[in-house]
Amino acid sequence: MISRRQALELYSAIRELPADERPREKLVRYGPERLSAQELLAIVLRTGTRNVSALLLADRLLHCHAGLRGLAGASLADLQRTPGVGAVKAIQIAACFELGKRLMALPEEHRRAITTPEEAAALLSPEMRHLDVEVFRALLLDTKSRLIRIETITKGTLDSSLVHPREVFKCAMAVSAASLVVCHNHPTGDPRPSPDDLKVTRRLRDAGEVVGIELVDHIIIGGSKWVSLKREGLI
Repeated sequence: MISRRQALELYSAIRELPADERPREKLVRYGPERLSAQELLAIVLRTGTRNVSALLLADRLLHCHAGLRGLAGASLADLQRTPGVGAVKAIQIAACFELGKRLMALPEEHRRAITTPEEAAALLSPEMRHLDVEVFRALLLDTKSRLIRIETITKGTLDSSLVHPREVFKCAMAVSAASLVVCHNHPTGDPRPSPDDLKVTRRLRDAGEVVGIELVDHIIIGGSKWVSLKREGLI
C-alpha cells in the first residue's frame, strides 16, 4: 500500500484528484475544521507548479519548516527557499499567519459572551435560516460564557446516529471549553423539535455531565423563528 504522500505525487494538479479528495470541495462539504493543515495550506497556495500539485507543495513546506509553528515563524526569504514558492505565495502564507497572530492578540474582552438564547440565535440565525440542508453547530464557551469558536459538527438530515456526543465533545475538549450551546436548523421553516432532536439533546446533556462540559442550550432555527429547548424546559 502506498502512502498518502506517494499517492499525491501521482497527481500533477489538484483537479486530477478524485473530487472527494480536493481541498476546496472538502471544505465546502465538511467545513474548514475537518481539513488537515496540509489541505488548508494548499487552499492558501491556490496552485502548485507544472509538475507539483498545491497539496504536495504544501506538504513540502510543512516538512521543510518542521510543521505549522516553524512555518508561522519563517521569513519571506525562508519560504521562497522551497522550490515552487515564489514571492506571491510567500506573501499569501505570511499574511494568513499574521491574521492568526492578530486574532490571538486581541484582548479577552473582545470575545463575545453568549448568556441568553437570544444572543445565540442572533449569532447563528442570519446564516442558518437560509440553509437548504440541516447543519448542526456548536458554540464552544469558556468559563465566563465567552465564545471560543463555532464548530460545524454535521451537515445533512439530523438524527441521533449522525450527531454523536464523541464528535461534539472532542471539539469542546480540544479548546478547553467549559460549556457549549448547540444549534441546528430546520429547512422546512418549522423550528418545533422532532423526537430525534430531543433524543440528540438528551444524549449530549448526559455526555456533558460525564465529561464536565455543560450543555447550556439547544437552539433550533426554522425560517425567521427559533426555539430554545432550555427555555421550553426540555433540557
